[in-house]
Amino acid sequence: MDVAPLSIEIRPNCSLTVRGARLLFASACVMPFGMGGFLALKGFWPILPFAGLEMLLLAWALKVSLERRFHSQTITVTESNVSVESRQRLGTERVVFPRHWAQVKLRRPAASLHPSRLTIESHGRQCELGSFLTEEERRGLARRLARAIGRVNESPSWP
Repeated sequence: MDVAPLSIEIRPNCSLTVRGARLLFASACVMPFGMGGFLALKGFWPILPFAGLEMLLLAWALKVSLERRFHSQTITVTESNVSVESRQRLGTERVVFPRHWAQVKLRRPAASLHPSRLTIESHGRQCELGSFLTEEERRGLARRLARAIGRVNESPSWP
């Protein structure tokens, strides 16, 4: 009996749109450049390069934030394999594990303020999943994957 594979796609929550980022950047530029321009007229011209540097840093942070919307991971569990396809703007990486030997591990954080790490491991290889998820979402994904994949030497009930 052939059963359809289980496929789970995860992606970061990116609520900031390109239009919203542009609006935020434009409104954030008003105060530093307005005040810097006013003070430059009074003779305090060195303020303008620092205002420009500050806005350049904000533009870079917004660009990095907007790049996250292209990140995603698709986890596919079949009767024989577990594959993880990680996509970013510049490329795709695919890792395949034999399902019978794959283990889902949720590792505790090294420090109290750090997030836990969810990995799938087999034969000395590992792939981290959902580094962009919240703790609660990561725990839920770990439980769901553990049920679907099962433990080593165990045949789980097919989802």
